[in-house]
Amino acid sequence: MEVKSVTKFARISDLKAREVARAVQGMPVSQALSVLNFTPKKAALLIGKTLRSAIANAENNHELDADDLYIKSATATKGPVLKRIMPRARGSAAGIKKRMSHLTIVLAQKPEEKEEAKPKRAAKSKKAAEKA
Repeated sequence: MEVKSVTKFARISDLKAREVARAVQGMPVSQALSVLNFTPKKAALLIGKTLRSAIANAENNHELDADDLYIKSATATKGPVLKRIMPRARGSAAGIKKRMSHLTIVLAQKPEEKEEAKPKRAAKSKKAAEKA
């Protein structure tokens, strides 16, 4: 089961947001929230909001336990760009691009660990013993 949350038109560059998104990808939800709380970047605040929204979606819409979730993917893609003009010397102008991004977080349940049988190793060691 996967749960998705999207924040669109966040007023931050996709490159700046992607840096924080990569840092929390693959982490358990509780660990990711604590990392985001202590990350001194604007993107950490925005990704934290999106993550809390995804957790709420999982608990309320899909009846999943937040302790069993991890961040399967966290992405920041390009959004539209606001183009502005800054006056410069001698009547010229310079362009300013105010970039936006779309933040997407996908949560998934932790895969249940299956205990693998250890006879495989025992078989290898028996072969080694026979050779000796």
